Amino acid sequence: MSEILSTPGPRVRDESEIGRYLRWLESERGLSFQDYDGLWQWSVTDLDGFWSSIWEFFDVRPHTPPTATLGRRSMPDTEWFPGATLNYAEHALGREGSAEDAAAVAVVAHSQTRAPVELTFGELREQVARARAGLLRLGVRKGDRVVAYLPNIPETLVAFLATASIGAVWAACAPEFGPRSVVDRFAQLEPKVLLAVAGYRYGERDVDRRTEVAEIAAGLPTVERVVHVPYGPNALPDALDWTELLAEPAGGPGPVEPLSFEPVPFDHPLFVLFSSGTTGIPKAIVHRHGGILLEHLKNNALSWDLKPGDRMLWFSTTAWMLWNTLVSALLVRASIVMIDGNPVHPELREQWRIAAETGATLMGVSPGYLMACRKAGVRPAEEFDLSRLRQLGAAGSPLAADGFHWVAEQFGDRVLLNVGCGGTDVCTGILQGGPLQTVRAGEISGPCLGVAAYAYDGEGRRVVGELGELVITEPMPSMPVGFWGDTDGSRYRAAYFEAYPGVWRHGDWVRFAPEGHCVVAGRSDATLNRGGVRLGTAEFYAVVEDLPGIDDSLVVHIEDPEGGNGELLLFVAGPAELDDTLRTGIARALRSALSPRHVPDVIERVPAVPRNRTGKKLEVPVKRILLGAAPESVASTDVLADPRSLDVFVAYAAGRGTDLKTATDTAKGTGTAKGTGTGTATDTDKGAGRATATDHRSAS
Repeated sequence: MSEILSTPGPRVRDESEIGRYLRWLESERGLSFQDYDGLWQWSVTDLDGFWSSIWEFFDVRPHTPPTATLGRRSMPDTEWFPGATLNYAEHALGREGSAEDAAAVAVVAHSQTRAPVELTFGELREQVARARAGLLRLGVRKGDRVVAYLPNIPETLVAFLATASIGAVWAACAPEFGPRSVVDRFAQLEPKVLLAVAGYRYGERDVDRRTEVAEIAAGLPTVERVVHVPYGPNALPDALDWTELLAEPAGGPGPVEPLSFEPVPFDHPLFVLFSSGTTGIPKAIVHRHGGILLEHLKNNALSWDLKPGDRMLWFSTTAWMLWNTLVSALLVRASIVMIDGNPVHPELREQWRIAAETGATLMGVSPGYLMACRKAGVRPAEEFDLSRLRQLGAAGSPLAADGFHWVAEQFGDRVLLNVGCGGTDVCTGILQGGPLQTVRAGEISGPCLGVAAYAYDGEGRRVVGELGELVITEPMPSMPVGFWGDTDGSRYRAAYFEAYPGVWRHGDWVRFAPEGHCVVAGRSDATLNRGGVRLGTAEFYAVVEDLPGIDDSLVVHIEDPEGGNGELLLFVAGPAELDDTLRTGIARALRSALSPRHVPDVIERVPAVPRNRTGKKLEVPVKRILLGAAPESVASTDVLADPRSLDVFVAYAAGRGTDLKTATDTAKGTGTAKGTGTGTATDTDKGAGRATATDHRSAS
């Protein structure tokens, strides 16, 4: 049995947004629920009742009302709110003429490239109105695509909301992405306008991106205009300047026309998110105005407990779905903190310092960052004024039980630890906690409201108490419209509905307890099949990376074609020398904490664990390389945080039986997390270690 660390307090129903929602359900719908489990059961069985209540409770303002909540229920062809027209940006920016909104702070931006920036809702509305007018002058219309090679700064937010207000479609890549990776994504959309920065500062280093922007523009023949967003000392030649885009047609500052919003159908594309692209061209995942609006209202208020006057800080690049979720805090009139640069510069404590300075009430971090702070002896509640903080979110990878205990030691029961799992595919959480849920060490509290999440075995049977595929058995509005360019929907169906027809297979390996709390054991495509028993990689990492001198690790299993145990290979990175003593210690820790099946056959040291630019460990590409695949067939170097991090595995595969030191010497220059030249997730200062990389880790 897992250890209970906290339970809902006596005043949670009086003080939280989910408590306000429960009171509303009782007064407006005559529905009463004693606990979260009862509310969740209703939310996944009465889909009409639940999602129509979210619409009404959050006062969604359609231009044309829907004729029903559900037109069709079956997946993947579910029809939500048929007949409705609305606009996401209209809800994010608030009602025209609202005095309280105009004066309230909407955005606080911290950057290593320039001084902090602050915008009120009124100022944000005005800038969006100007950007909208500028995009219209460039010929952008409903359905056109606007793409951005921009960091996490207010101009990116303004451009996104202006694009959405027109009914055009948005997509973004962070400026640390290489040109090939960006073109692979953006070219699928045939965009009309490209917004870009000419460079940025990452920690102590200035990064020039002028050459990269030129290559990207050259690779996008449909782009009619490049807009330069000033950021740092460089400029883009032959580009329209951001200040010109926001100016009146005559070039003067003067008043702008009142902000207006194009009514679009519920399913109209809002933005496109991309899969990691480690195998083949990245999937262009299309999310809809209505689905994102409803899901993010529900998630940000009822799970994250955000409301007017609150402030959300969650470090993210524009390539991660958490950027889109951060922006959606504006939907519930909370303000947001935007951070750009190295999140652990000048030291590991930097995110805690910014949270204190900005008065964050919800702070999101990666589990890796929490564990790095624990190892470094950081005491955030003692060292910083975090008195406004009510909730600490953690997503992107599983958090070990020691991390739960560390947070409890630092904050007691004053701060709710909300560990979640979700993804780019649904642009929200699937499993997480909230004010009405119990927190257990090492486990996620349970499925989110409206998410019918379960574990299935290979035959499509629900399993409890054992590992299985994470599935969603009922539709939810933020499931994608489809993939861009997938006209017959075949790629979309194959991605999510091929394994279990009519049921969404998410791709994670999960174990549910009878009470609903759960453990995510890693991606199911990287799950290890050891002697007929499937093992989750996350369980390895929680044990290994807690050992002194080990900062990161990666485990793969090479199957035996004759059905034997196969070969389990563990690769570790960190300052410790990998000698027989450490190997024995690793094996003993895995045997004790997990099982004898978890003890690797081979343990080797590598300079760095390969990750993509959102921090995801490349377990499957490494396995394919070890089986003989060419590196260019398993991962584009443009999507790697360190473009040469796979070299050592290529050399190792070529001479299986030699040790990694020999392979490292063969793959000269591979080695460190430094020096990629692009300001990537793995650009770390000495001593910052793994925290930087894991803070970029995707929630998927």
